Amino acid sequence: MAWAMTTGKTLAEKVLARHSGNGEVIAGDIVWAEPSVAMMDDPLGPKMVQSELRRLGNRIKHPERVVVISDHCAPPSTILQADLLTLTRNWAKEYRIQRFHEYEGICHQVMVEKGYVRPGDLVVGTDSHTVTGGALGSFSTGIGSTEMLGVLVTGQMWFRVPETVKVVWDGALQDGVMAKDMILQVLGDFGSAGLTYRAVEFGGQAVREMPVDQRLCLSNMTVEGGAKAGLIAPDEKTFEYLSQRISPEELESIEPLNADPDAVYSQRKQYSAAALAPMVALPGNPADACAATEVLGERIDQAYIGSCAGGRLSDLAIVARVVKGRRVAPGVRLIVCPASRTVYQQALSSGILETLYESGAIITAAGCGACGGGHSGVLGAGEVCISATNRNFKGRMGDPSSQVFLASPASVAAAAVEGKISDPRAYI
Repeated sequence: MAWAMTTGKTLAEKVLARHSGNGEVIAGDIVWAEPSVAMMDDPLGPKMVQSELRRLGNRIKHPERVVVISDHCAPPSTILQADLLTLTRNWAKEYRIQRFHEYEGICHQVMVEKGYVRPGDLVVGTDSHTVTGGALGSFSTGIGSTEMLGVLVTGQMWFRVPETVKVVWDGALQDGVMAKDMILQVLGDFGSAGLTYRAVEFGGQAVREMPVDQRLCLSNMTVEGGAKAGLIAPDEKTFEYLSQRISPEELESIEPLNADPDAVYSQRKQYSAAALAPMVALPGNPADACAATEVLGERIDQAYIGSCAGGRLSDLAIVARVVKGRRVAPGVRLIVCPASRTVYQQALSSGILETLYESGAIITAAGCGACGGGHSGVLGAGEVCISATNRNFKGRMGDPSSQVFLASPASVAAAAVEGKISDPRAYI
């Protein structure tokens, strides 16, 4: 008798098996799965699906699973942005979407703060950085508006189960080196397409020891290498984070998943966290990464702290450590955009915002801000910015002739003080 040999499963395979109703799946399988949560933002949400939704019967199969968050255009800086917010707000009211948020912050931050993303979940959203939620042990991924229409109407969509790359960070990070430096190193090694339609599973001591809001940065930027998802196995820190956001009953009901010890990965990559130095991505490509020492002294006009990659409380806290007792360099703008109102309030009550203000920083409303060139820090012709955001494509943050370097919040803060790219370890 021939026996079928089964192998251990990755975290991505286990989540997709659960939500497709299959006992097990392997990389390459095509499955129909039911998302736990379907998130839409203002630019790619209701406006893009409303007409076809009406044509298809004007009914959402699982409205209780839908989350709508206005973040890119809030607060609006143009009439077009204001009109888009109005449309999104009215659509959520018409379809009785209970989980609607506006002026509360960036969608990916709000999703985790509200406890909408949980270990073992399958989460889809109309924004590529929906991968952020993978830091809580979910399979979270961005989809197009047409795919979202299908999810709204049918409650499901198809997936090709991705291969998984295992990335392990052994040891402890140096003080002043952050999750952003780790992911820039990974992107530099794999390139802007080297992770295309692959899941990335992070592990190792450095990942285990970092707070959840730093783990979110790791998952967030996997998409810059083309990844379908970026996952981190849930642990005690994950559940402690969730315990502050959902009820004890909800917490108890979670059934987390983890990769098997003999899981099959398409590739393994091992790093020494202690050997990692601050990193920078050169203008035009998040994966064009190098050690910050290679561009020390590069003059800047603006330093920007914010986005779903670098505007959380631990990010603002290290910025405050760097600038405390110092002033932003003459001729330089340090713009700080907290990722959410919750982060804003925490930074306010802890004195972090006061420290930033006293240094000369400009503190804006919580939201996407200038990350996508929307408002509150858009760049002019020829200006140079160092930013804690996740993308630096030509013209993304303003004029096409402007240049954007990507770096950690610590590195951005050090550059703001010096007026040029600097090593943050000298300030910590």
